[in-house]
Amino acid sequence: MAANGADGSTEAQFKNVLKLPASKPQTLEGYQNLIDKLNNVENVTLKLANKMFIGKDFPIKPEYKQDLETYYKSGIQSVDFSKSQEAANTINTWCKEQTNDRIKNIINEGDVNDATALVLANAVYFKGLWAHQFDPKATTDRPFHIDANTVKDVPTMYRKGNYKYVELPEYDAKCIELPYANKEVSMVIILPNKIDGLAALIDKLEEVNAECSSRLTQIYEREVKVYLPRFRSETKLDLKDTLSNKMGLSEAFSNKANFNGISNVPLKIDKVVQKAFIEVNEEGSEAAAVTEVELVNYSLIVNQTKEIHIDHPFLYGIIKSKREEEFYVLLFAGYVL
Repeated sequence: MAANGADGSTEAQFKNVLKLPASKPQTLEGYQNLIDKLNNVENVTLKLANKMFIGKDFPIKPEYKQDLETYYKSGIQSVDFSKSQEAANTINTWCKEQTNDRIKNIINEGDVNDATALVLANAVYFKGLWAHQFDPKATTDRPFHIDANTVKDVPTMYRKGNYKYVELPEYDAKCIELPYANKEVSMVIILPNKIDGLAALIDKLEEVNAECSSRLTQIYEREVKVYLPRFRSETKLDLKDTLSNKMGLSEAFSNKANFNGISNVPLKIDKVVQKAFIEVNEEGSEAAAVTEVELVNYSLIVNQTKEIHIDHPFLYGIIKSKREEEFYVLLFAGYVL
């Protein structure tokens, strides 16, 4: 939503970093199509929502408001940011409603003040049952190697069934796809072969993800014994440094920022905060994420049975795909340590 209001060299940086199409109408129509696809997935609960909280009396261009309502399905709400506690409560209440109470607050009272022009919020909520659930009776405490020297017993699920399973010797890793009841949605787990191999995978994350995804589309299911720990994770990330210094989106955070598509009043991004929740158990997974962008004025077949023991740090992702349309969206991603 922020990228849609950018202009000039700020817009160019957004397009380069986020790999957006050259044409703004193509970007808008693509996002509208994405929201429509994600909000109409059967057999799982999947909801994507956007909202703009605008400072009282702050002048927003009507064309930008129209784009948010039409293409991003975004509601727009006026907020008095000088009343910081009330403003934070309003934004956090919206977050709770969109994530089924899993994310209760994305913003604190001290994060907004009378210099805040607007807050752009994005929420994704997912809850899905496995296509083949794990039997809770088979769950037992098993060792999980936190690192080469530390082992902890954790509740570990077990199931023998047919799954897409791939070994990636060139990355010293393996991956498996666990489908949900709607088989267009699945969890992909990438497990390094070595207990301390996660850092090496993360260094080549884009490459590893691409290879794993490509290989999974080319194979049939095979019988696999899966040992997967139950896990639950809650994280809050400040993405300003990552976006600005590591990914190259620096101008949007500086006084050179050009958001003339939003307002004639000079704006820059002050904060980008993401809070995420995920829980994986015998029945399936529940996940939620909220990203908040704050702008202030300045004056994203083999027969042999295989075994995969997910007993040390690993990567996971929840994906929505429709292979006949080459449609692929990474909904949630993270790692377990």
